[in-house]
Amino acid sequence: MKFRPCIDIHNGKVKQIVGGSLSDYKDQAKENFVSEQNAAFYGKLYCDHQLSGGHIILLNKEGSQYYEQDLEQAALALKSFPDGLQIGGGVNDNNAKRFLSLGATHVIVTSYVFRDGRIYYENLKKLIDIVGKEHLVLDLSCRKKDGDYYIVTDRWQRFTEVKITKELIIQLTEYCDEFLIHAVDVEGKSNGIELELISILGTIEGFPITYAGGISSFADLKELKRLGNNRLDVTIGSSLDLFGGNMKFQDVIKFMSNC
Repeated sequence: MKFRPCIDIHNGKVKQIVGGSLSDYKDQAKENFVSEQNAAFYGKLYCDHQLSGGHIILLNKEGSQYYEQDLEQAALALKSFPDGLQIGGGVNDNNAKRFLSLGATHVIVTSYVFRDGRIYYENLKKLIDIVGKEHLVLDLSCRKKDGDYYIVTDRWQRFTEVKITKELIIQLTEYCDEFLIHAVDVEGKSNGIELELISILGTIEGFPITYAGGISSFADLKELKRLGNNRLDVTIGSSLDLFGGNMKFQDVIKFMSNC
């Protein structure tokens, strides 16, 4: 289990928001934390601690008022941690190469592939042709409905008909290098992890999966390690002291070094 740090950028600032609260209307979101530091600060910090494989997420829609400011911040972070960070947020066939040229190791994709309730394999194959499977992360962020977890898109507001199962994940390993999975119902709330989802993810062997959502304590990390069979990497957002939380960054690094 490795610690995969994050840099979420909204309205040109590094933030932590409540999952599912993001809206394109007036670029609104329920905020947990707004940093006084720019994205380069976090990129350098992660670089200094050799925490590769973290992700930058652009939370404003391409073409919206703040998108270019988000992109400027992302570029600063990527420059401060060369070949150390992934990037996601509105990635498609037109901009994927641009993100890699800025220094991202991978692009993270959701809505371009999962849309209209289904998986667009034609779009997935198009991205592979453009950037290569080795540079592609599939974001399988999901919410619970009728007892199962379904992939959600469009600011995590729209349910697809694609259910998270072991079989689906194994099938999709043919098309990407890693998975990033936010448990949206608990994302940004710092009140505990999605145990059932982690149990599903923990059945996958030999393929990188990063879980994000609800981490609030070291007890949660221990449970994640147990239920995930020590196979899952983890992102911690709002609970981290870097973003106003109670879990100290240095203590997290120490905990992870013993995993």
